[in-house]
Amino acid sequence: MTSILYLHGFASGPSSTKARFFRERLERAGASVEIPDLAAGDFENLTIAGQLAVMDDAARGRPLALMGSSMGGYLAALYAARHPEVTRLVLLAPAFGFARRWPSRLGPNVADEWRTRGRMDFYHYGEGRMRSLSYGLLEDAARYEDFPSFAQPALIFHGAQDDVVPVEASQEFAARHANARLEVVQSGHELLNVLEYMAERVVPFLVG
Repeated sequence: MTSILYLHGFASGPSSTKARFFRERLERAGASVEIPDLAAGDFENLTIAGQLAVMDDAARGRPLALMGSSMGGYLAALYAARHPEVTRLVLLAPAFGFARRWPSRLGPNVADEWRTRGRMDFYHYGEGRMRSLSYGLLEDAARYEDFPSFAQPALIFHGAQDDVVPVEASQEFAARHANARLEVVQSGHELLNVLEYMAERVVPFLVG
């Protein structure tokens, strides 16, 4: 049985729309799907290192496939680059260049305020409310590479109209990695209008 770890995005959770959709489709095809809470119940102190540790606990050293959305896609790439037992990956609008992009996306004044105060409120989509988040996330993220170089086969989907993670990030990655196949779809960052289209390609790629 194919084991798959699904990795949700920033300020999301195991019950996100995409997580539930793909779990149902992949389990129907005979796979085993786990969707860990990457924040481990402590969103305020979220870090890249902490999320990778959650993944490590869930993976338990087994050969398995990874599927990740946005930050979860970036985490999947980081993990696969460090764990050859990962068999293949599906990345949905992966947040390559996470640490480098966030300050420019927030704006210099907001980023400086976050650093000075140490904490800032962000909307948590999984909980439907504002949550405080430590600046330690960006400090920790700066330790990691923008484009993790993994060798496993990968399928990447990215929306042409993505206004959160520019499609150029995935195009740059795919241009450097022959093992990665990129499909640019007519969608935004959430990719919710192309779930069926992606499922038709993801299920045979991961499960066979």
